[in-house]
Amino acid sequence: MPRKQPGETRRRVLAYVRERILAGTPPTTREVQEHLGFRAVQSARQHLEALVQEGKLEKEPGRARGYRLPAKTAMVPRPVPIVGRVQAGKLTEAIEAPDGYLGVEGRPDDETLFALTVRGESMTGAGILPGDVVVVRRQERARSGAIVVALVEGEATVKRLRLRGRRVELHAEHPDFPPIVLRQNSDARILGQVVEVRRKLA
Repeated sequence: MPRKQPGETRRRVLAYVRERILAGTPPTTREVQEHLGFRAVQSARQHLEALVQEGKLEKEPGRARGYRLPAKTAMVPRPVPIVGRVQAGKLTEAIEAPDGYLGVEGRPDDETLFALTVRGESMTGAGILPGDVVVVRRQERARSGAIVVALVEGEATVKRLRLRGRRVELHAEHPDFPPIVLRQNSDARILGQVVEVRRKLA
């Protein structure tokens, strides 16, 4: 069996980790071990630590899937957690049900993004259909006209924000759904603004 050239194994490790990061799910050290066929997990760990020292990878402490591409490759897909489901229709109780990761273009160190799977038909006029995944940037304020995810009395919904003086309204993009008017003394709040919509065609 021919011997591998120096550095070939490490290049294979980097290629595998990069492929997984761009697909939206960074690998664990054990997954690297299994994919590369290392007999011990320590071998995978040593290669990964060397790649971090060489500046070819970055590692977020305390996370099993904490490997990232360096910040200099800023606008590349990064894994964003799909944290649950949000209603685009009648309000339902907010559900946090982690369901994997979604590769989203952005800075690797941007922790403000999360994703939600849409249920209901109230936003079909804005091109947001049941089963779509919306990417949301965490923020407490948004301009009038933005599509937001809001929490109203413990229930999450995706709607278009309308600011009318001091009155805050959440509007559907479907004629069958009336607007939601937020009372000033309610505990309603904006969780974030929708910045991207993803859809599977099959």
